[in-house]
Amino acid sequence: MALQCGGGGGGIAANLAKAKLSSCADGEDRLSALPDDLLVDILLRLVTTAEAARTSVLARRWRSLWALLPELRFHFGPDGHRIRELLDDPEAADLRRISVTATEGSGPDSASASAWLPAAARRLAGGLVYHNMVPRSDGVEDAAGRGGGIELPCFEKATTIELRLGFLGLFLPSSGTFARLAELSLYRLQLHGPCELGEVVSWPRCPCLQKLRVCQSLGLDNLSIHSKSLLHIKLESICGLRQLTIVTPTLKQLEVSFSLLDDDPSAHISVPQLESLVWIDLYHPRCVRLGNLEQLGLLGSYFLVYGQHDNREPNHHSLRLLQRFQVLNTLVLWLIFQKDIDGFVDGYEYLMGDITMLPQVTALHLNVFNRGHASGASCFHMIRMCTGLQRLKLNLYADTNLEAQSVHLAVFVINQQSGRPRNSL
Repeated sequence: MALQCGGGGGGIAANLAKAKLSSCADGEDRLSALPDDLLVDILLRLVTTAEAARTSVLARRWRSLWALLPELRFHFGPDGHRIRELLDDPEAADLRRISVTATEGSGPDSASASAWLPAAARRLAGGLVYHNMVPRSDGVEDAAGRGGGIELPCFEKATTIELRLGFLGLFLPSSGTFARLAELSLYRLQLHGPCELGEVVSWPRCPCLQKLRVCQSLGLDNLSIHSKSLLHIKLESICGLRQLTIVTPTLKQLEVSFSLLDDDPSAHISVPQLESLVWIDLYHPRCVRLGNLEQLGLLGSYFLVYGQHDNREPNHHSLRLLQRFQVLNTLVLWLIFQKDIDGFVDGYEYLMGDITMLPQVTALHLNVFNRGHASGASCFHMIRMCTGLQRLKLNLYADTNLEAQSVHLAVFVINQQSGRPRNSL
C-alpha cells in the first residue's frame, strides 16, 4: 500500500536511493540484505511516515518495510479517513507511538481526528500526540459555542496522551478504562458532556494515572478528582471553573493558576503527602480549603509590586496563603510590575510594604517581571525578611520576553481589579 502525504523528507529518501545504487555497484545489494529490524531502525530516523513510505521505490525488498514501523508520524499529511485505513490492518502489531499534526477548523464537520482515533485506540500501546494547528483567525473567540468536536475513545493500552486541540470540542468516553494511562495532557480545548473530566481521570477508570495537565480549557465548571495514583496535577487558565475537588493521598505536586476567578468559587483540596504547591489564584479560607499540608516543602505565589490604593485584593490572596505557613524549605515568588506604571502615576502606589512577614525559608526563588522598572528595592525587601536564607535564585524577565511569559497573569490581575467574574483565554 503506497502512502502519499506531505513532508519534507524527499532529500533523505533520495540519499537512501543513492546509497542503494552505490551498494549495487559491485553487483551486490548489501543494504537490502540487512535484517528487517535494522532497516526499520533506519526508517524510524526519518521525520514522518510519508518519508518512510517513499523508500518503497528503492526495491521490492523495501515495499512493505515501512508498514512494520512501530511509530507512525503524520505532519499535515493525509486526511483522517486515510489515517484510519493505515491503522485498520487487523494483523498489524501494536504501535508504541502515534503523532499527528493537522489543521482543522472549529466547524461541526471539521474534526477528522474522530475518524482515526478509534483505530488508534485499538493498536496503540504507547504514546499519542495530536496537535491541531488552528489558524490564527479561528481561535477561542470563533471556537466558543460552536457545535461538533472530537470524540475521544477509551485507550485501554495507551501510556501517554497529549491533545492540543486549538479549542476544538472534546467529547470524553462515558465507559471503559484507561488501564495503562500514566500521563494525560489536555491543551486549548472545549469540554462537552455528558461525561465529566473528573470521572474519567479518577479511580478506577484511570488506575495508573500519575500526571494530569489541563491548560486553557472551556466548558469545565466542575472538576472533581478522586485518585489513588496521581503524583502531579497542573491546572492553568480553566475558564469558568467554579468547583474544584482534589482528593488523592499520593499527590506530590499541585499547580493551580488563573482559574478560580468566579464570584463564589469553591475548592476542596485533600492531599496530605503534597510536597510542592504553586498557587497563583484566588485564595480565601472560606472558599478554598487546602487541608493538611504538613509535608509541604515548596510554595509558589505572586505579588504585585504596584497597585491601586483602594484595591489590594489580588495581593491579599497571596498574603493569606503565605500566612498559613511558618516554615518552608523553598519559597518561589513572582514579583509583577504592571505595564505603564511609573512610580505613583494614575493612582498606583508601591505595595511591597504590605509584606511584613514571610515563612522561615532556606531557599528563595524570585521571578521578577519588571517591564524596565527598577526592581532592586522590591527584591531587597523580600531578601531581608529571610534571615535564615542559604540559597537565592533570581530570574529577571525583561520587556522583550514579558508579554509571552506573563500574559495569563496580566489577565488575572485585570479581572481581579475590575471585578469581572472570569478570565479570558
